[in-house]
Order: sequence, then structure tokens, then C-alpha cells
Amino acid sequence: MARYAVLSDIHGNLQALQSVYGDMKSQDIHGVLLLGDIIDYGMQSNEVVRFIRDEFQYPLLCNLWGNHEKAIMQSDYTRFSSERGIACAKKTASILDNDVKDYINNFLIQEGIFEFELGKMKCLAVHGSLENHYWESIIPEYVCGEYSGYNIVFSGHSHYAHMFTKFYDCVNTIMRNKHAVLFINPGSVGQPRNHHPEAQYTVFDTSTLSVNMRSVAYDIEKAMSHYDESVDNFYRTRLQRGI
Repeated sequence: MARYAVLSDIHGNLQALQSVYGDMKSQDIHGVLLLGDIIDYGMQSNEVVRFIRDEFQYPLLCNLWGNHEKAIMQSDYTRFSSERGIACAKKTASILDNDVKDYINNFLIQEGIFEFELGKMKCLAVHGSLENHYWESIIPEYVCGEYSGYNIVFSGHSHYAHMFTKFYDCVNTIMRNKHAVLFINPGSVGQPRNHHPEAQYTVFDTSTLSVNMRSVAYDIEKAMSHYDESVDNFYRTRLQRGI
């Protein structure tokens, strides 16, 4: 049995990632799940990718493309909801170095979804959801998609942490004909939107099935200092507000 750090939506925020990584060292971590969107919005996408590539001392169980990797690496910005989002993504695309693009293209799971096992538990990691691996979130109040074949579902994209259990009908009298699926979203490391600006991630313990949603202070002012006038000021100031 082991403990796994679950990270999502780092979004080019090196200071947030470094603080989370420091916190992970106190948590007896055995491996890491990266659920996508390691780049964009923040202005240190190159540094974030290199930190993951060169500094991580934990095995990566998965490292997914999110919608931002998909959009930027395929130069397709049509799904972004605002002109400022498109402009920011194009800015990120323009500054990505070749070694970083090579890592994103060759060492991340481009499908944005990955099935694996933790002990006897069948697990799914997906950036978004089964509806759309990149662009649609799993919403606790309305789970759309067939997840009954899994025990644990890890997802990101929404930038909102959640942990809930959904019960599916099955033929198993010992378990009262119910199959439990645990859904975990670790929130966002680099751009949380739950009005709490600290970097957020989750530690999952396979021996107890406990979910420890962690919040870590980081140098927000330093992260903000990397923005320039070519990016809408909204992306800089939102870090202070957690929006």
C-alpha cells in the first residue's frame, strides 16, 4: 500500500509547484499523478516542465495532456471561451522552447486519459471527463458518463477540488447490490478558483482510502512578477484572489 500525490492544472506557475513539491516531501509520497494543464496562463511554462522532467524524484504514474497542451501543441485555439484566453495561449506557444515541446509531445499521454490499477483497485485518470477528455469537467451534482467499471476516478480541469462517492447498481448481495466509485479532483496547483489562492493538491492513501486535500502557501507576488503587458492583467491579479 502506498500514498500518491495527485496534481492538476499547474498552469505555468513555478512558485506554486515548488511549494507543493516541498510539501510532498513531508507526506511519505510513493508516486505522483499529473492530470494535465501543466502549461499556460502562468508565464513559466518552460520552467515548470523542466522542474517536472529534471527535479521530480517520484515515479509518475501518469502525466496527461490537458486542454491547454492539446490546444497549444496542435495550434487549435477555437475552444477557448475568450479572446484574452486565446492571446495568452498564443503567448505561451511563442515562448515554449524546443526541449519543452519535445517533452510535452513525447512523454505526456496525449489522449488525456489513462487506466491503471492501484493494488486491486481499477483506476481512471482523466483531465476532463469521459464526455470529453479535455474540455468537460466531472461535476459532483451531475455525473455524466459510465464510470461503474472503476473504483477510483481522478480528474482535473475544473480548478475546484472535490471528493465524493457515487453508487452504481450491481449484482453483489454482500455489498447490498451497490458498487462504490470514489471521485477525486485535487483542485489546481497554479490557478485555484475556489476563492482560496494557495496552491492545492491531494494525497491519496491506498491503505486507508483516505483523501487529504492539501493547501500550500507560495510566493504569489513572485509568480505575478513574471507577467508583462502582452498578457491580460486578469491572469496576473486572479492569483491573489483564487478566482
